[in-house]
Amino acid sequence: MGNPIQKIETSESSCPAPLLKDEISADFPTFWAIGNLGLLDTNLLGVFCSIRCPGNIILNTYDFMRILRDAGVAVVSGFHSPIETDCLDILLKSSQPIVACPARGIVRMRIPNTWKKPIDEGPLLILSPFGEKQKRPTVSTAQQRNHLVAKLGRSFLIPFAPSSRA
Repeated sequence: MGNPIQKIETSESSCPAPLLKDEISADFPTFWAIGNLGLLDTNLLGVFCSIRCPGNIILNTYDFMRILRDAGVAVVSGFHSPIETDCLDILLKSSQPIVACPARGIVRMRIPNTWKKPIDEGPLLILSPFGEKQKRPTVSTAQQRNHLVAKLGRSFLIPFAPSSRA
């Protein structure tokens, strides 16, 4: 993999403009990235999905991801929950821009094999505001990451209504 980890300070003039938004740079003064930073300049759609999701929502979500993939829509997400991971697998079958924001540091992160080619070829960027010491996702880092994803993209929340059955 030919893409080194880049450390980005929002206080530096070389920082990509989307990370300079007040609501982003105030909360996240430093980022680490692997891949094409130019993807941040695209019109990103933020995608979130709960870890608990009924089957009909899952099937509809897969169909929606195929529509996004076929239309070349740029997506940003944590791609952490099982359904988000499946969504990433669907999206990686095309070459639209994808920004993955793990809820942990990426300095020592093992890059999945399916991510390596898209990173090298340019349509996948891994972006994290968490340093080397944050080795595992936590509830707190997931909440912070979701805040970042919402600020980087127009958000699409996959609806979930708990069953009324007890």
